[in-house]
Amino acid sequence: MTTTPSTPAVPRLRANMAGVPAYVAGKPAVARAGLEVFKLSSNENPFPPLPSVLTAIARAAATVNRYPDPTAGAMLAAVATRWGVGVEDLATATGSVRLLAQLAEITCAPGDEVVYAWRAFEAYPITAAIADATAVEVPLTADARHDLPAMLAAITERTRLVILCSPNNPTGPALRRAELERFLAAVPRDVLVVLDEAYREFVDDPEVPDGVELWREHPNLVVLRTFSKAYGLAGLRVGVALAHPEVASTLRRSATPFGVSAIAQAAVVASLQTAAEAELLERVATLVAERNRVVAGLREQGWDVPDAQGNFLWLPVGERAVELAGAFGAEGLAVRPFAGAGIRVTVAETAANDRLLRVAATLLAPGQRAGADVSS
Repeated sequence: MTTTPSTPAVPRLRANMAGVPAYVAGKPAVARAGLEVFKLSSNENPFPPLPSVLTAIARAAATVNRYPDPTAGAMLAAVATRWGVGVEDLATATGSVRLLAQLAEITCAPGDEVVYAWRAFEAYPITAAIADATAVEVPLTADARHDLPAMLAAITERTRLVILCSPNNPTGPALRRAELERFLAAVPRDVLVVLDEAYREFVDDPEVPDGVELWREHPNLVVLRTFSKAYGLAGLRVGVALAHPEVASTLRRSATPFGVSAIAQAAVVASLQTAAEAELLERVATLVAERNRVVAGLREQGWDVPDAQGNFLWLPVGERAVELAGAFGAEGLAVRPFAGAGIRVTVAETAANDRLLRVAATLLAPGQRAGADVSS
């Protein structure tokens, strides 16, 4: 077929795709002669996989000529037992971010609204844009928390999805029981609420509820969890959604067939064995203790650090974000700057955390405090 002046020069794509923002991943540390470098930019777990998990991975790798179980039956049975829910209430995909995209796909028509706090996880505006939905971003409070009354006021008759991030990535605070229960009681029953709990295992605030327990009381609530963070399986990409049967069934039907690999499924089952999970949660406790130590040290130096409930902390330094990230990078610490807003720092090995404190102490003038509006 010959090209005529009326023939488009390129294939036609959906018009809304031009407005989809690109996801910006944390950059690796740049190698420096004579200096050990640390990647503190992607909220990864610094501990290597458990030997028992590596054994399960190796065993599963021998069967990669075959498709994985499309239902992830053994894996979801293990998750259901661990959480005390039914397998019919679960769906899985390649990371909780893929499940979030599916939730937008099954709820939103073009022009419908997705409400979420901002700043929060970068995937939220991407998810809304790809679904051709209208993103409704509700600014965080001055202390980097979700403004739930404002989010409730932002819900309209076009709202189909509300996303809550607890603990909030990248700023750190988690939603507390009383405020969350009030919010869920007030949201219209036909609006789906997603509670993104990617960092739930790192929470040590007793006032922060477990999403699984909240789910039992709210039929329009979906809880997202991941095995990337606390369980240290980021490279295998496994997320799980806990939803009431109709939503869970729709997620399973809309999933990419064979999406979660046999290797990933085997690794999750191995990680949920009693002894293995106990060891993994000991590692989580170590990271929580390190997080609390680093936060206390930074605050003592004069940094304004919001409550931190994940495996990371937030420095709300505003317009200095890129500059200060460069200063940390020059000392072998790759952190994650959000231009004009702040810096997210992953809690990592003790040596990395010690260096972070030493470098941070050099970046503030005596008597100076570092902080800025986190809602930008």
